[in-house]
Amino acid sequence: MANIKFGTDGWRGILGKDFNEENFILATNAIGKYIFDEYGLGKEILIGYDPRRMGNEYAGLCAGILSNQGFRVKLSHKIVPTPVLAYYAGKTNSCAIMFTASHNPPEYLGMKFIPDYAGPATDDITSKIMSNIGKKIVSIDYEEITVADFFDEYEKHLHELINFERIKESGIKFVFDGLYSSTIGYFDKILDNAGIKYQSIRMEHDYNFGGCMPDPKPKYLKPLIDKVKELGCIGLANDGDGDRFGVIDENGEYVSPNEIISILAKHLIEHKGAEGVIVKTVGSSMLIEKAAEKLGVGVVETAVGFKHVGEAMRKNKTIIGGEESGGLSIGGHIPEKDGILANLLILEAMAYSGKTLTELRNELYELTGAKFYTDRIDLELSDRGEINKIISKYKDIKNIGRFDVTKINDIDGVKLYLGDDTTILIRPSGTEPLLRIYFESADKSVLEELKTLNYAE
Repeated sequence: MANIKFGTDGWRGILGKDFNEENFILATNAIGKYIFDEYGLGKEILIGYDPRRMGNEYAGLCAGILSNQGFRVKLSHKIVPTPVLAYYAGKTNSCAIMFTASHNPPEYLGMKFIPDYAGPATDDITSKIMSNIGKKIVSIDYEEITVADFFDEYEKHLHELINFERIKESGIKFVFDGLYSSTIGYFDKILDNAGIKYQSIRMEHDYNFGGCMPDPKPKYLKPLIDKVKELGCIGLANDGDGDRFGVIDENGEYVSPNEIISILAKHLIEHKGAEGVIVKTVGSSMLIEKAAEKLGVGVVETAVGFKHVGEAMRKNKTIIGGEESGGLSIGGHIPEKDGILANLLILEAMAYSGKTLTELRNELYELTGAKFYTDRIDLELSDRGEINKIISKYKDIKNIGRFDVTKINDIDGVKLYLGDDTTILIRPSGTEPLLRIYFESADKSVLEELKTLNYAE
Protein backbone atom coordinates (compact mmCIF):
# COMPACT_ATOMS: atom_id res chain seq x y z
CA MET A 1 0.00 0.00 0.00
CA ALA A 2 1.40 3.38 -1.01
CA ASN A 3 1.08 6.53 1.06
CA ILE A 4 -2.54 7.45 1.86
CA LYS A 5 -3.08 10.14 4.45
CA PHE A 6 -6.20 12.16 5.13
CA GLY A 7 -4.59 15.33 6.44
CA THR A 8 -5.59 18.95 6.90
CA ASP A 9 -8.14 18.85 4.09
CA GLY A 10 -8.39 15.36 2.61
CA TRP A 11 -5.96 13.05 0.85
CA ARG A 12 -3.95 14.33 -2.12
CA GLY A 13 -1.33 12.74 -4.34
CA ILE A 14 0.27 12.92 -7.77
CA LEU A 15 -2.07 11.33 -10.28
CA GLY A 16 -0.74 7.97 -11.46
CA LYS A 17 1.71 7.70 -8.56
CA ASP A 18 0.32 7.99 -5.02
CA PHE A 19 -3.13 8.71 -6.41
CA ASN A 20 -3.62 5.53 -8.42
CA GLU A 21 -6.51 3.10 -8.88
CA GLU A 22 -5.38 0.75 -6.11
CA ASN A 23 -5.09 3.50 -3.51
CA PHE A 24 -8.28 5.16 -4.72
CA ILE A 25 -10.24 1.93 -4.10
CA LEU A 26 -8.68 1.58 -0.63
CA ALA A 27 -9.62 5.18 0.22
CA THR A 28 -13.16 4.84 -1.16
CA ASN A 29 -13.77 1.65 0.81
CA ALA A 30 -12.35 3.25 3.97
CA ILE A 31 -14.75 6.20 3.66
CA GLY A 32 -17.64 3.86 2.85
CA LYS A 33 -16.93 1.77 5.94
CA TYR A 34 -16.77 4.90 8.11
CA ILE A 35 -20.17 6.06 6.83
CA PHE A 36 -21.66 2.56 7.27
CA ASP A 37 -20.28 2.19 10.81
CA GLU A 38 -21.55 5.62 11.86
CA TYR A 39 -24.88 5.84 10.02
CA GLY A 40 -25.65 2.60 8.17
CA LEU A 41 -26.67 2.27 4.52
CA GLY A 42 -29.44 4.85 4.96
CA LYS A 43 -27.00 7.77 4.77
CA GLU A 44 -26.97 9.31 1.28
CA ILE A 45 -23.58 10.10 -0.27
CA LEU A 46 -23.01 13.02 -2.66
CA ILE A 47 -20.05 12.96 -5.05
CA GLY A 48 -18.53 15.92 -6.88
CA TYR A 49 -15.36 16.88 -8.74
CA ASP A 50 -13.45 19.96 -9.87
CA PRO A 51 -11.79 20.47 -13.32
CA ARG A 52 -8.72 18.32 -12.57
CA ARG A 53 -7.58 15.56 -14.89
CA MET A 54 -9.47 12.29 -14.22
CA GLY A 55 -11.64 13.91 -11.54
CA ASN A 56 -14.85 13.09 -13.45
CA GLU A 57 -13.74 9.51 -14.11
CA TYR A 58 -12.72 8.79 -10.53
CA ALA A 59 -15.93 10.36 -9.22
CA GLY A 60 -17.92 7.98 -11.41
CA LEU A 61 -15.90 4.98 -10.25
CA CYS A 62 -16.39 6.05 -6.63
CA ALA A 63 -20.15 6.30 -7.18
CA GLY A 64 -20.15 2.81 -8.66
CA ILE A 65 -18.26 1.24 -5.75
CA LEU A 66 -20.48 2.83 -3.11
CA SER A 67 -23.77 2.15 -4.91
CA ASN A 68 -22.73 -1.50 -5.29
CA GLN A 69 -22.30 -1.59 -1.51
CA GLY A 70 -25.89 -0.46 -1.06
CA PHE A 71 -25.50 3.30 -0.52
CA ARG A 72 -27.81 5.84 -2.15
CA VAL A 73 -25.45 7.97 -4.24
CA LYS A 74 -25.98 11.30 -5.99
CA LEU A 75 -23.27 12.08 -8.54
CA SER A 76 -22.84 15.63 -9.84
CA HIS A 77 -23.60 15.84 -13.54
CA LYS A 78 -20.87 18.46 -14.00
CA ILE A 79 -17.91 20.17 -12.34
CA VAL A 80 -18.94 21.59 -8.96
CA PRO A 81 -17.21 23.85 -6.37
CA THR A 82 -16.56 22.36 -2.92
CA PRO A 83 -18.79 24.89 -1.07
CA VAL A 84 -21.75 24.12 -3.37
CA LEU A 85 -21.41 20.38 -2.70
CA ALA A 86 -20.88 20.98 1.02
CA TYR A 87 -23.98 23.18 1.30
CA TYR A 88 -26.14 20.53 -0.34
CA ALA A 89 -24.71 17.90 2.03
CA GLY A 90 -25.72 20.00 5.03
CA LYS A 91 -29.11 20.85 3.55
CA THR A 92 -29.99 17.17 2.93
CA ASN A 93 -28.18 15.66 5.95
CA SER A 94 -25.89 13.75 3.59
CA CYS A 95 -22.18 12.97 3.52
CA ALA A 96 -20.11 14.00 0.49
CA ILE A 97 -16.89 13.11 -1.29
CA MET A 98 -15.19 15.79 -3.37
CA PHE A 99 -12.50 14.94 -5.93
CA THR A 100 -10.08 17.85 -5.80
CA ALA A 101 -6.56 18.78 -4.84
CA SER A 102 -7.60 22.37 -4.10
CA HIS A 103 -4.76 24.77 -4.97
CA ASN A 104 -2.09 22.06 -5.50
CA PRO A 105 -0.28 21.81 -8.88
CA PRO A 106 -2.26 20.39 -11.85
CA GLU A 107 -0.63 16.95 -11.65
CA TYR A 108 -2.31 16.28 -8.29
CA LEU A 109 -5.71 14.79 -7.55
CA GLY A 110 -7.32 14.20 -4.17
CA MET A 111 -10.39 13.11 -2.21
CA LYS A 112 -12.01 15.32 0.42
CA PHE A 113 -14.57 13.80 2.79
CA ILE A 114 -17.35 16.16 3.92
CA PRO A 115 -19.52 14.94 6.85
CA ASP A 116 -23.21 15.84 7.13
CA TYR A 117 -22.46 19.04 9.06
CA ALA A 118 -21.11 20.47 5.75
CA GLY A 119 -17.57 21.29 6.88
CA PRO A 120 -14.12 19.69 6.74
CA ALA A 121 -13.73 16.34 8.49
CA THR A 122 -12.12 16.75 11.91
CA ASP A 123 -9.17 14.72 13.20
CA ASP A 124 -11.32 12.16 15.01
CA ILE A 125 -13.18 11.41 11.77
CA THR A 126 -10.09 11.19 9.56
CA SER A 127 -8.41 8.94 12.15
CA LYS A 128 -11.32 6.50 11.87
CA ILE A 129 -11.13 6.64 8.07
CA MET A 130 -7.39 5.94 8.20
CA SER A 131 -7.97 2.96 10.51
CA ASN A 132 -10.34 1.57 7.86
CA ILE A 133 -7.69 1.43 5.12
CA GLY A 134 -7.69 -2.14 3.84
CA LYS A 135 -11.25 -2.77 5.05
CA LYS A 136 -14.62 -2.54 3.34
CA ILE A 137 -18.25 -3.25 4.14
CA VAL A 138 -19.85 -6.49 3.00
CA SER A 139 -23.27 -5.91 1.50
CA ILE A 140 -25.44 -7.64 -1.08
CA ASP A 141 -27.55 -4.52 -1.57
CA TYR A 142 -27.41 -2.36 -4.67
CA GLU A 143 -28.75 1.13 -5.33
CA GLU A 144 -29.05 3.02 -8.61
CA ILE A 145 -26.85 6.11 -8.96
CA THR A 146 -28.75 9.40 -9.27
CA VAL A 147 -27.19 12.13 -11.40
CA ALA A 148 -27.80 15.49 -9.73
CA ASP A 149 -27.28 19.24 -9.92
CA PHE A 150 -26.48 20.85 -6.56
CA PHE A 151 -26.63 24.49 -7.69
CA ASP A 152 -30.22 25.67 -7.16
CA GLU A 153 -30.42 25.13 -3.40
CA TYR A 154 -27.04 26.82 -2.94
CA GLU A 155 -28.03 29.88 -5.00
CA LYS A 156 -31.33 30.17 -3.11
CA HIS A 157 -29.43 30.13 0.20
CA LEU A 158 -27.03 32.87 -0.95
CA HIS A 159 -30.03 35.15 -1.52
CA GLU A 160 -30.78 34.78 2.20
CA LEU A 161 -27.25 35.96 3.06
CA ILE A 162 -26.43 38.59 0.44
CA ASN A 163 -28.28 41.73 -0.67
CA PHE A 164 -27.93 41.25 -4.43
CA GLU A 165 -30.17 44.22 -5.23
CA ARG A 166 -27.85 46.52 -3.26
CA ILE A 167 -24.85 45.23 -5.22
CA LYS A 168 -26.69 45.66 -8.52
CA GLU A 169 -27.76 49.22 -7.69
CA SER A 170 -24.22 50.19 -6.66
CA GLY A 171 -22.87 49.66 -10.17
CA ILE A 172 -19.53 48.47 -8.79
CA LYS A 173 -17.12 47.64 -11.59
CA PHE A 174 -15.17 44.42 -11.20
CA VAL A 175 -13.46 41.65 -13.12
CA PHE A 176 -13.97 37.98 -12.33
CA ASP A 177 -10.91 35.87 -13.11
CA GLY A 178 -12.28 32.36 -13.60
CA LEU A 179 -8.70 30.99 -13.30
CA TYR A 180 -9.99 27.88 -15.14
CA SER A 181 -11.57 26.81 -11.84
CA SER A 182 -14.77 25.11 -10.69
CA THR A 183 -16.51 28.42 -9.93
CA ILE A 184 -16.92 29.02 -13.68
CA GLY A 185 -20.59 28.37 -14.39
CA TYR A 186 -21.49 29.14 -10.77
CA PHE A 187 -20.26 32.57 -9.63
CA ASP A 188 -20.87 34.07 -13.08
CA LYS A 189 -24.30 32.40 -13.30
CA ILE A 190 -25.26 33.80 -9.88
CA LEU A 191 -24.24 37.28 -11.06
CA ASP A 192 -26.10 36.88 -14.37
CA ASN A 193 -29.28 35.71 -12.63
CA ALA A 194 -29.13 38.75 -10.32
CA GLY A 195 -28.55 41.16 -13.22
CA ILE A 196 -25.14 42.23 -11.90
CA LYS A 197 -22.73 43.39 -14.62
CA TYR A 198 -19.07 42.40 -14.65
CA GLN A 199 -16.17 41.58 -16.92
CA SER A 200 -14.36 38.25 -16.93
CA ILE A 201 -11.19 36.52 -18.06
CA ARG A 202 -9.92 32.92 -18.18
CA MET A 203 -13.42 31.43 -18.23
CA GLU A 204 -12.72 27.94 -19.55
CA HIS A 205 -12.31 24.77 -17.53
CA ASP A 206 -8.79 23.43 -18.02
CA TYR A 207 -7.20 20.57 -16.08
CA ASN A 208 -3.80 22.21 -16.60
CA PHE A 209 -5.14 25.53 -15.26
CA GLY A 210 -3.55 27.47 -18.07
CA GLY A 211 -0.12 26.07 -17.19
CA CYS A 212 -0.04 27.69 -13.76
CA MET A 213 -1.20 26.93 -10.24
CA PRO A 214 -4.95 27.08 -9.48
CA ASP A 215 -4.09 29.35 -6.57
CA PRO A 216 -5.42 32.94 -6.36
CA LYS A 217 -2.15 34.46 -5.15
CA PRO A 218 -0.57 37.53 -6.80
CA LYS A 219 2.04 35.63 -8.82
CA TYR A 220 -0.73 33.64 -10.56
CA LEU A 221 -3.06 36.60 -11.04
CA LYS A 222 -0.99 38.76 -13.40
CA PRO A 223 -3.63 38.76 -16.18
CA LEU A 224 -6.23 39.87 -13.61
CA ILE A 225 -3.94 42.55 -12.19
CA ASP A 226 -3.27 43.88 -15.71
CA LYS A 227 -7.01 44.00 -16.46
CA VAL A 228 -7.77 45.73 -13.16
CA LYS A 229 -5.15 48.38 -13.85
CA GLU A 230 -6.56 48.88 -17.34
CA LEU A 231 -10.16 49.32 -16.12
CA GLY A 232 -9.54 50.93 -12.70
CA CYS A 233 -11.78 48.47 -10.88
CA ILE A 234 -11.35 45.52 -8.50
CA GLY A 235 -10.61 41.87 -9.34
CA LEU A 236 -11.95 38.67 -7.79
CA ALA A 237 -10.72 35.09 -8.21
CA ASN A 238 -11.03 31.64 -6.64
CA ASP A 239 -8.86 28.54 -6.41
CA GLY A 240 -9.38 25.26 -8.27
CA ASP A 241 -12.28 23.94 -6.19
CA GLY A 242 -13.75 27.33 -5.28
CA ASP A 243 -13.21 27.37 -1.53
CA ARG A 244 -10.51 30.08 -1.46
CA PHE A 245 -10.50 33.66 -2.72
CA GLY A 246 -8.06 36.20 -4.09
CA VAL A 247 -8.74 39.94 -4.27
CA ILE A 248 -7.08 42.77 -6.21
CA ASP A 249 -7.92 46.40 -5.36
CA GLU A 250 -8.38 49.34 -7.73
CA ASN A 251 -4.64 50.04 -7.72
CA GLY A 252 -3.78 46.52 -8.83
CA GLU A 253 -2.60 45.55 -5.36
CA TYR A 254 -3.33 42.23 -3.68
CA VAL A 255 -5.51 42.54 -0.57
CA SER A 256 -4.51 39.87 1.94
CA PRO A 257 -7.05 37.44 3.43
CA ASN A 258 -6.29 38.91 6.88
CA GLU A 259 -7.36 42.34 5.62
CA ILE A 260 -10.44 40.95 3.86
CA ILE A 261 -11.60 39.04 6.95
CA SER A 262 -11.22 42.22 9.04
CA ILE A 263 -13.00 44.43 6.47
CA LEU A 264 -15.87 41.94 6.20
CA ALA A 265 -16.18 41.57 9.98
CA LYS A 266 -16.61 45.37 10.20
CA HIS A 267 -19.20 45.29 7.39
CA LEU A 268 -21.21 42.43 8.92
CA ILE A 269 -21.31 44.08 12.35
CA GLU A 270 -21.99 47.67 11.25
CA HIS A 271 -24.28 47.11 8.28
CA LYS A 272 -25.98 43.77 8.94
CA GLY A 273 -26.11 43.63 12.73
CA ALA A 274 -24.11 40.40 13.00
CA GLU A 275 -23.38 39.20 16.53
CA GLY A 276 -21.00 36.66 18.02
CA VAL A 277 -17.26 36.08 17.78
CA ILE A 278 -14.63 36.16 15.08
CA VAL A 279 -12.90 32.80 14.59
CA LYS A 280 -9.31 32.87 13.33
CA THR A 281 -6.33 30.53 13.20
CA VAL A 282 -3.20 31.04 15.24
CA GLY A 283 -1.43 31.77 11.95
CA SER A 284 -3.73 34.69 11.10
CA SER A 285 -2.73 38.30 11.66
CA MET A 286 -2.96 40.33 14.85
CA LEU A 287 -4.79 42.80 12.62
CA ILE A 288 -7.94 40.68 13.06
CA GLU A 289 -7.58 40.77 16.85
CA LYS A 290 -7.10 44.54 16.89
CA ALA A 291 -10.11 45.02 14.59
CA ALA A 292 -12.21 42.78 16.85
CA GLU A 293 -11.17 44.78 19.91
CA LYS A 294 -12.19 48.07 18.25
CA LEU A 295 -15.46 46.53 17.06
CA GLY A 296 -16.22 45.23 20.56
CA VAL A 297 -16.38 41.51 19.77
CA GLY A 298 -14.48 38.48 20.99
CA VAL A 299 -12.02 36.26 19.14
CA VAL A 300 -11.73 32.48 19.19
CA GLU A 301 -8.32 31.26 18.04
CA THR A 302 -7.75 27.78 16.60
CA ALA A 303 -4.96 25.62 15.24
CA VAL A 304 -4.04 26.15 11.58
CA GLY A 305 -6.48 24.55 9.11
CA PHE A 306 -10.10 25.32 8.30
CA LYS A 307 -11.26 22.07 9.87
CA HIS A 308 -10.42 23.72 13.22
CA VAL A 309 -12.09 26.99 12.20
CA GLY A 310 -15.20 25.11 11.07
CA GLU A 311 -15.36 23.15 14.32
CA ALA A 312 -15.13 26.37 16.35
CA MET A 313 -17.85 27.93 14.18
CA ARG A 314 -20.14 25.01 14.99
CA LYS A 315 -19.53 25.53 18.71
CA ASN A 316 -19.77 29.34 18.84
CA LYS A 317 -22.18 31.96 17.54
CA THR A 318 -19.96 33.35 14.80
CA ILE A 319 -19.79 36.57 12.81
CA ILE A 320 -17.04 35.38 10.49
CA GLY A 321 -14.42 32.64 10.53
CA GLY A 322 -11.32 32.69 8.40
CA GLU A 323 -7.72 31.75 7.84
CA GLU A 324 -4.65 33.45 6.45
CA SER A 325 -4.50 31.20 3.36
CA GLY A 326 -7.68 32.60 1.84
CA GLY A 327 -10.66 30.77 3.28
CA LEU A 328 -13.68 32.19 5.11
CA SER A 329 -17.31 31.59 6.00
CA ILE A 330 -19.91 33.41 8.10
CA GLY A 331 -22.56 32.64 10.70
CA GLY A 332 -25.72 31.24 9.12
CA HIS A 333 -23.72 29.59 6.34
CA ILE A 334 -21.77 26.31 6.22
CA PRO A 335 -18.69 25.72 8.43
CA GLU A 336 -16.63 25.31 5.26
CA LYS A 337 -14.62 27.92 3.43
CA ASP A 338 -16.47 29.42 0.49
CA GLY A 339 -14.74 31.54 -2.14
CA ILE A 340 -17.99 32.40 -3.94
CA LEU A 341 -19.50 33.79 -0.74
CA ALA A 342 -16.29 35.73 -0.05
CA ASN A 343 -16.48 37.40 -3.48
CA LEU A 344 -20.09 38.42 -2.91
CA LEU A 345 -19.42 39.74 0.59
CA ILE A 346 -16.64 41.97 -0.74
CA LEU A 347 -19.03 43.45 -3.31
CA GLU A 348 -21.70 43.84 -0.65
CA ALA A 349 -19.33 45.63 1.75
CA MET A 350 -18.46 48.10 -1.00
CA ALA A 351 -22.12 48.55 -1.93
CA TYR A 352 -23.28 49.24 1.64
CA SER A 353 -20.42 51.62 2.42
CA GLY A 354 -20.35 53.41 -0.93
CA LYS A 355 -16.55 53.17 -0.75
CA THR A 356 -13.86 51.67 -2.93
CA LEU A 357 -11.93 48.66 -1.69
CA THR A 358 -8.86 50.87 -1.32
CA GLU A 359 -10.86 53.21 0.91
CA LEU A 360 -12.17 50.29 2.99
CA ARG A 361 -8.62 49.05 3.42
CA ASN A 362 -7.42 52.48 4.57
CA GLU A 363 -10.42 52.77 6.88
CA LEU A 364 -9.46 49.44 8.47
CA TYR A 365 -5.96 50.69 9.27
CA GLU A 366 -7.37 53.91 10.72
CA LEU A 367 -9.64 51.78 12.94
CA THR A 368 -6.87 49.51 14.22
CA GLY A 369 -4.13 52.14 14.34
CA ALA A 370 -1.55 49.69 13.02
CA LYS A 371 -0.29 48.12 9.82
CA PHE A 372 1.38 44.74 10.02
CA TYR A 373 4.12 43.17 7.92
CA THR A 374 4.40 39.41 7.53
CA ASP A 375 6.89 36.89 6.16
CA ARG A 376 7.79 33.23 6.45
CA ILE A 377 10.89 31.06 6.22
CA ASP A 378 11.01 27.26 5.97
CA LEU A 379 13.82 25.22 7.52
CA GLU A 380 14.37 21.75 6.06
CA LEU A 381 15.31 19.33 8.82
CA SER A 382 16.19 15.63 8.84
CA ASP A 383 13.12 14.24 10.58
CA ARG A 384 10.02 14.95 12.64
CA GLY A 385 11.88 14.20 15.88
CA GLU A 386 14.32 17.04 15.27
CA ILE A 387 11.43 19.39 14.50
CA ASN A 388 9.56 18.43 17.68
CA LYS A 389 12.72 18.92 19.76
CA ILE A 390 13.15 22.47 18.46
CA ILE A 391 9.48 23.35 19.05
CA SER A 392 9.71 21.97 22.58
CA LYS A 393 12.65 24.25 23.32
CA TYR A 394 10.71 27.35 22.30
CA LYS A 395 7.83 26.55 24.66
CA ASP A 396 10.04 27.62 27.58
CA ILE A 397 12.12 30.36 25.98
CA LYS A 398 12.40 33.77 27.68
CA ASN A 399 13.80 35.90 24.87
CA ILE A 400 14.54 35.90 21.14
CA GLY A 401 17.67 37.87 20.37
CA ARG A 402 17.23 41.22 22.11
CA PHE A 403 13.45 40.80 22.47
CA ASP A 404 11.67 39.55 25.59
CA VAL A 405 8.98 36.91 25.14
CA THR A 406 5.88 38.33 26.83
CA LYS A 407 3.41 35.52 26.07
CA ILE A 408 3.45 32.00 24.62
CA ASN A 409 0.61 30.24 22.78
CA ASP A 410 1.09 26.50 22.09
CA ILE A 411 -2.24 25.73 20.42
CA ASP A 412 -0.38 24.75 17.21
CA GLY A 413 3.39 24.56 17.42
CA VAL A 414 4.44 27.56 19.49
CA LYS A 415 3.59 31.25 18.99
CA LEU A 416 5.82 33.76 20.73
CA TYR A 417 4.60 37.27 21.47
CA LEU A 418 7.34 39.90 21.61
CA GLY A 419 5.26 42.74 23.03
CA ASP A 420 1.93 43.88 21.60
CA ASP A 421 2.77 44.11 17.91
CA THR A 422 5.29 41.38 17.06
CA THR A 423 4.90 37.59 16.93
CA ILE A 424 6.78 34.52 15.74
CA LEU A 425 4.89 31.30 15.03
CA ILE A 426 6.99 28.13 14.83
CA ARG A 427 5.16 25.01 13.65
CA PRO A 428 5.80 21.88 11.60
CA SER A 429 4.59 21.50 8.04
CA GLY A 430 1.71 19.05 7.79
CA THR A 431 3.17 17.36 4.71
CA GLU A 432 6.97 17.79 4.62
CA PRO A 433 9.95 17.60 7.05
CA LEU A 434 9.94 21.39 7.34
CA LEU A 435 9.87 23.77 10.25
CA ARG A 436 7.76 26.74 9.22
CA ILE A 437 8.51 30.05 10.92
CA TYR A 438 6.01 32.88 10.49
CA PHE A 439 6.91 36.47 11.39
CA GLU A 440 4.60 39.41 11.96
CA SER A 441 5.37 42.90 13.19
CA ALA A 442 4.08 46.45 12.95
CA ASP A 443 7.74 47.46 12.49
CA LYS A 444 9.25 46.19 9.23
CA SER A 445 12.82 46.61 10.49
CA VAL A 446 12.04 44.39 13.50
CA LEU A 447 10.63 41.73 11.18
CA GLU A 448 13.78 41.82 9.03
CA GLU A 449 15.96 41.59 12.15
CA LEU A 450 14.08 38.55 13.47
CA LYS A 451 14.44 36.76 10.15
CA THR A 452 18.24 36.84 10.44
CA LEU A 453 18.32 34.85 13.71
CA ASN A 454 19.09 31.11 13.82
CA TYR A 455 16.01 29.16 14.90
CA ALA A 456 17.43 25.64 14.43
CA GLU A 457 20.10 25.78 17.15
